[in-house]
Amino acid sequence: MLLLGIDIGTSSVKACVVNADNQSVIASAQYPDEESPIISPRSGWAEQSPEMWWQQTQQALALCIKKGGFEAKNISAIGIAYQMHGLVLVDKDQNLLRDSIIWCDSRAVEIGDNAFNGIGKETCLSRLLNSPGNFTASKLAWVKQNEPDVYHKIDKIMLPGDYIAMKLTGEITTSASALSEGIFFDFQANELSKDVTEYFGFSDKLFPEVKPVFSPHGSVRDDVAQQLGITPGIPVTYKAGDQPNNALSLNVLKPGEVAATAGTSGVIYGVSDLLAYDPQSRVNTFAHVNYTSELKRLGVLLCINGTGSLYRWIKNAFGVGLTYEQMNAEAAKAPIGSDGLRILPFGNGAERMLNNKRVGAHLHNIDLNVHTTAHIFRAAQEGIACAFRYGLDIMRGNGMNPTVIRAGKTNMFLSNLFTQTFVNATGVPVELYNNDGSLGAALGAGIGAGIYSSQADAFSKAGRVDYIEPNNYKAFEAIYQDWKAILEKHLEDMQDDKSKEKDSVNH
Repeated sequence: MLLLGIDIGTSSVKACVVNADNQSVIASAQYPDEESPIISPRSGWAEQSPEMWWQQTQQALALCIKKGGFEAKNISAIGIAYQMHGLVLVDKDQNLLRDSIIWCDSRAVEIGDNAFNGIGKETCLSRLLNSPGNFTASKLAWVKQNEPDVYHKIDKIMLPGDYIAMKLTGEITTSASALSEGIFFDFQANELSKDVTEYFGFSDKLFPEVKPVFSPHGSVRDDVAQQLGITPGIPVTYKAGDQPNNALSLNVLKPGEVAATAGTSGVIYGVSDLLAYDPQSRVNTFAHVNYTSELKRLGVLLCINGTGSLYRWIKNAFGVGLTYEQMNAEAAKAPIGSDGLRILPFGNGAERMLNNKRVGAHLHNIDLNVHTTAHIFRAAQEGIACAFRYGLDIMRGNGMNPTVIRAGKTNMFLSNLFTQTFVNATGVPVELYNNDGSLGAALGAGIGAGIYSSQADAFSKAGRVDYIEPNNYKAFEAIYQDWKAILEKHLEDMQDDKSKEKDSVNH
């Protein structure tokens, strides 16, 4: 029995076909090879075309089929993982109304801040477990305020994975997990938040039917099946945001278990059974894939927008002609601490863990007589690891104290140097597994289709491929404290500039 997993990423779409019996990947592919464009009409804005995701999905699946080794007609269920927090809008004929406002877009920060005060901070934190912040609800409010002609044509709002499921099946559904990541879900009432819909003036009719994450979300249409070369009527039985899905793929399902990823963005994601929240909403709590009203399973998420996105920029600016593997080898030639060179990686929109400030990316202490590209490559990896440590300390302050972190051996965790630096920065060992989002989505489909007896059973054959312990934590602590001082000076300067601007307006 075969399972198809689709992972709708910011950079590309990945697809894999999995043998359900032994949980092994038969074929996998991603499309395109080069990173997908992000449309930025204004500074701080970030959009992508959902139709581009659909075209890439078709191409990725075609590449899988071309590799052979399986019969596509034997695929029995489909799972979808997707970039979180994006806003997709369609009319009554399921036509797109605009490009998707994606996760790293910053235009709705002020709208979210006003909603936090308008709804009431205590109400937001106790019922939504978050500030509305810069999430999907605030993005929808931005469309309502600034594009009323578009807003009045909306039949349904969706997240990116919902759109791909709609293209496959013609049906539109959502889940408690999806509503929570958009800040539409009331955890106390276990339903669509009346506080949010009434404050923003959203009609309940805009929201799709709510179904469990692991359940049928529609069956593949005949015409689409013929186009893709798969069997008509096979179900989509799983949809989840990329970070809950990454946690699932690492079998992170129980309270206290923690996963990490370092792709375009960086995330630490821990599971809790407490309806808890960060008072400043710097880390965010969502319904995990196995959340039910009876079994509270919450995903506590720390997100850093600028991780792989920084390393990509460094490659384009300083590593032209080099592969990432060659950059990593060069980085290893520089000493720990990069001879004082420090990099803040926050150049990809407003950072939630920094109270939605747009700090920007910065290179500090460049010595023209000392520093080389090797130093820059290493300092970038160290800066990203320090950002993870800064966020993990916030999570620790909210009761999340991991003794081990699980990660897939992919993206930046392909670099031995980065992985060791991450471990030395955080002081927490890392277990690496051969997995990615498309594999997790495929196995999620198997759970939703009832092929596996339990969620844990779907990952019974997953094997750890590496275990990395801290080997220089004390030495790196001094580097981290220096990096942290630079960051906090930037934050202080931003606050001073804001105060001066306010004073000048008042006078």
